[in-house]
Amino acid sequence: MKTVREEILDATIHVFNKKGMKFTMDDVAKELGMSKKTIYTVFADKQELVYDMVDYCFDSIKESEARVMRNAGLTTLEKIQGIMGVLPDGYKDIDFSQLYILKDKYPRIYSRVEERLESGWDSTMELFQRGMDEGVIRRVDKAIVKVMFEATLEQFFRRDVLVKNNISYSDALAEVVDIICNGIKGA
Repeated sequence: MKTVREEILDATIHVFNKKGMKFTMDDVAKELGMSKKTIYTVFADKQELVYDMVDYCFDSIKESEARVMRNAGLTTLEKIQGIMGVLPDGYKDIDFSQLYILKDKYPRIYSRVEERLESGWDSTMELFQRGMDEGVIRRVDKAIVKVMFEATLEQFFRRDVLVKNNISYSDALAEVVDIICNGIKGA
């Protein structure tokens, strides 16, 4: 059973996907069929709501990563690809490319996105080490792979490259994971 807070966050994600950061608290209230007053009993303002939405999304991603890690039917390489490209089903349609406006207009929220991107890498690094130990991936400096991946995602959020090129975040993420795991070398 979802809490009122989770219902508000889910509705915010849905409205964010439609309108980006231009959504209003009225939009969220309308989506929920509840009063703004009720929303304001849970969240002080739009910035607090979006800040919590960032954590809610990243927490869901971490839960999905944990499911990949527990899946005994996946090989180490499949787990690496799965954990790097994980995007919970409910988030596949989110227009993360709209987050590029956060840096200038909502620096506190943007800092939180960066913080969450840069943390929680232990499982992924363990998988890379296991992959190297098993010989299913070549020896790489894990810190370099981590920085490359983080920097790429941060660029998606800092710039409007996805918007200008009409690329969804989920498609861009899949391409980045493919390039990191399979390279760009032709067959």
